Amino acid sequence: MDATTLVFGLLAVFVVWKLRSVLGTRTGQEQSNLEMYRRKLEPPAEASDNVIPYPGKVSEPSEQSIDDMRAAWLQIPGIEQYVLPGLEVVSQADKTFEPRSFIDGAKSAYEMIIMSFAAGNQGVLRDLLSGEVYDSFLAAINDREARGDTVDTTFVSIDRAAMVDVQLRDVTAQITMRFQSKLITATRSKDGKIVDGNPDKIVDMIDVWTFARETSSRDPNWRLVATEVGA
Repeated sequence: MDATTLVFGLLAVFVVWKLRSVLGTRTGQEQSNLEMYRRKLEPPAEASDNVIPYPGKVSEPSEQSIDDMRAAWLQIPGIEQYVLPGLEVVSQADKTFEPRSFIDGAKSAYEMIIMSFAAGNQGVLRDLLSGEVYDSFLAAINDREARGDTVDTTFVSIDRAAMVDVQLRDVTAQITMRFQSKLITATRSKDGKIVDGNPDKIVDMIDVWTFARETSSRDPNWRLVATEVGA
């Protein structure tokens, strides 16, 4: 286990108490949403000459083309000037990477992970989380089931999703997103009493999640590798 993996494992512990009250009921949409999320993060289909097209980008971009890309990225909601160097490095390492599609996919994953965690849908979580984060989620799910608690959760909205850090560590791309969202959640004990939350109140949430993908891998999916509470 390298140092990066260890840090991710430690950070994942934060999610246990942060999402403990976000344990809602199944919606029946988890699998279809998972496919939608995967499609959003999949690279473009390969052309007949086996070259993956990446509009506006060549293998060795000129200074002008880099300027053009940076200008285009700044037009995407959730991208600020300070993450541009990281985006440039990641896009050079992974010719399939497209920031707008990533943000759309990350937003879908954020909602899906929260609701799948709430529903105890281990199959979906296993596909979207790293091993360390999955173990933390699973421990929280088992703890809830042992207590006999039930939770009703409604995901109201994502008000903002912004990139706050973009890095390439060896061949691993890591992108940290800050999500501002609204939820309605209420936890009931096995005798039906409300022990946490309020079924009539919308709660503002801030979460900082890091997604990662091996740029050398044929697997196009990004996975959640770290979570922390935002301010």
